[in-house]
Amino acid sequence: MHCLQREPELSRSEEFKRHANSEKVIQTNLKILGMEGDRELQFLLQGGDLLKVRSSSWKKTRFYRLKEDFNTMWHESKKTFRRKQTCECCPSKPPEFSLGDISAVRLGRQSEGLRKNTEEHVEDRCFSIAFKGHRKNLDLMASSEEEAKMWVKSLDKMLLSLNNLSHQQKTEHWIYSCMRKADKNNDDKLSESELKDFLRLINIEVDDDYAEELFKQCDSSKSGYLSGEEIEHFYDLLTRREEIGVIYGEYAKTKGYMSPENLVDFLMKEQREKATLADAHSIIEKYEPDEKAKQNKLLSKDGFLMYLHHPEALVLNPDHRELYQDMSQPLSHYFISSSHNTYLMEDQLKGPSSTEAYIKALLKGCRCVELDCWDGSDDEPMIYHGYTLTSQILFKDAIKAIKEYAFKTSEYPVIISLENHCSVEQQEVMAHHLSSILGSALVTSPLGEGMPKEFPSPEELKGKFLIKGKRLNKLEVMYAPDDEAADDTDVTEEEESNDEEEEEEKNKKQKKKLKLAKSLSDMVIYCKSVHFHGFEDARNNLSFYEMSSFKEGKAMELAEESANAYIHHNVEKLSRIYPAGSRTNSSNYNPVPLWNAGCQIVALNFQTTCPDMDVNQGRFLVNGKTGYILKPPYMRDVNTEFDPITLTRGDWLKHKTLHVMIISAQQLPKVNNSKSSILDPLVKVEVLGVPADNAEKETNHMENNGFNPTWNENFQFDVFVPDLAMVRFVVEDYDSTSSNEFVGQYTLPFNSLKMGYRHVPLLNKNGDLLPSAGLFVHIMIVDAE
Repeated sequence: MHCLQREPELSRSEEFKRHANSEKVIQTNLKILGMEGDRELQFLLQGGDLLKVRSSSWKKTRFYRLKEDFNTMWHESKKTFRRKQTCECCPSKPPEFSLGDISAVRLGRQSEGLRKNTEEHVEDRCFSIAFKGHRKNLDLMASSEEEAKMWVKSLDKMLLSLNNLSHQQKTEHWIYSCMRKADKNNDDKLSESELKDFLRLINIEVDDDYAEELFKQCDSSKSGYLSGEEIEHFYDLLTRREEIGVIYGEYAKTKGYMSPENLVDFLMKEQREKATLADAHSIIEKYEPDEKAKQNKLLSKDGFLMYLHHPEALVLNPDHRELYQDMSQPLSHYFISSSHNTYLMEDQLKGPSSTEAYIKALLKGCRCVELDCWDGSDDEPMIYHGYTLTSQILFKDAIKAIKEYAFKTSEYPVIISLENHCSVEQQEVMAHHLSSILGSALVTSPLGEGMPKEFPSPEELKGKFLIKGKRLNKLEVMYAPDDEAADDTDVTEEEESNDEEEEEEKNKKQKKKLKLAKSLSDMVIYCKSVHFHGFEDARNNLSFYEMSSFKEGKAMELAEESANAYIHHNVEKLSRIYPAGSRTNSSNYNPVPLWNAGCQIVALNFQTTCPDMDVNQGRFLVNGKTGYILKPPYMRDVNTEFDPITLTRGDWLKHKTLHVMIISAQQLPKVNNSKSSILDPLVKVEVLGVPADNAEKETNHMENNGFNPTWNENFQFDVFVPDLAMVRFVVEDYDSTSSNEFVGQYTLPFNSLKMGYRHVPLLNKNGDLLPSAGLFVHIMIVDAE
């Protein structure tokens, strides 16, 4: 293993001196986070009693406070037994949770648990903490309205502060916390044994000889332990990024610094960016931490690394992070982020249904949600997966949650897909709830004057809800009252789709007709569910607003055997794809072949973490996370000859060669938060797109180093249709005896890649950012000969 050296980014090494008491620990963290004298932070550190609500009969007092690391909430049942207390739901785990695991803090009785288990008169005293992933909400009640508001305000402020930390601050905070954990006796010193523990905490395994050598190198006082400046020296050796130093040295031509001219040279030659001296001056002013260097218009190594970690210099094109596509095209011209069985938190056999599932999907940018509606008691329709053991939620509660969270991430339209199993009477109730809750945001008549000929655009539908479902008659009836009687109306969307494994005609005869309530039917304007009887029939007999749903098997078959016809169909009409019913564990399918066929509403189980969901998140990562991605021009042309399978020549064929060098990784997390196992990381690079573009390559694994492994391995990919290609970086923990374990990943559109030396952020299984982890790569894209 090579000598661990100093990382220039972290220049404030005095932050890591050891402190022997909590007050000094707090002051150090305050300095790192810049929160000295903050009232809300002091409130959390002091803590207080809250009533934890788990059921109508289980309400118990717990003492909650923020630990001195400023990142962990700790709780106990009795103050006098704090150190012995363990979590009542899992005795082996400490009673604490990380602030990084929180997705939101919500004031009032917004969670299902609080609505069900508390009375309305305590509304103002309640709040809930929603977590990322599948962890259940934490429902709490304060002693007063003012106290509840203070808890919510303080937690929100702390979450915002942590989320806004720079990469430098996150690294300082994390490493400092690990040093504190390693200093078991809190004596402000690190023994050789504690130094080994610290290295393991940050995911490095070293042999005893190397640890002893490193310790002796830093123990200048020969005292047998490290303290003060010796710890600073150890930290400097540990965190140096040698690969950054090499790059910096090639362009730092002005007395060991980068001048504005040197920086422009780097940006143009290496990063392939159009850069001016004004741009260079701006970067120096923004990122240079040394005031003297800044005054001399110079960029130090520290400033250079800080710039490389900033979002505008990462692998994702910063212009594509914002809304950059034309949003005035018809709705059918966009890929639309879509969810299947949105109400489920887990599997579709016995998993819980929850309004929280709708909130999570909408906050991830989902624009098409599904509601399976069944008759409930007290004339209130329910949502659940029929004929299974999944729990139930009220239809009206789901609509309320959708209304509140629909446009927090994206202001573009939300499609509410109704899987309707209700009686006419309860359909009337559904219509009432939709109308009264969604109000004027619900589209109940076509936009503009007269009968439309094509879909409105996402721009025209901003802030609007569209209902997808059955309709008693053609939309034209609104303009031609003498039209003939209603269409045939079979049961439900997912029963209506053709499936090669079913005896369709036989099943049709057995199914009873579903009677529709006119009030609900009339709300279906642009997304009327109909049978699919082939592309020719659809072309000749269906209006643009009449759309079909396809089970994944049938859709994959059409995408493979009739791709060009499918693309033509999807120019003017919408198609919804959904997972096969055999996926009882709510697993997903690969959405890429269906996007290649122009299908817009490719619905996945958002609650399931898997590579397919990662790819979906990567597809909709760009364009401001609006949930709408404009299809390429040749997929919006009714006369297109594009076929992703045969790949004949045309405007879509833009053969590129992608060169990727995997240089290094930083601060990879341990798998499943293991305290003992050290990573043996490897990196996979995948290209996903048309069949000709699909490829995967991987590095060798690095033994016992998840903190700063280095590979310097080069890969090359041919990409023929870059408009549809995705690039995926995956880090795994190598295992010679079983499957590798997932560590982190990042997926983005090929056309959103930035060239040059780039850091790649990493996301965990739930799609959430790993705070300090990342890859360092070099990207080059050239036109193939």
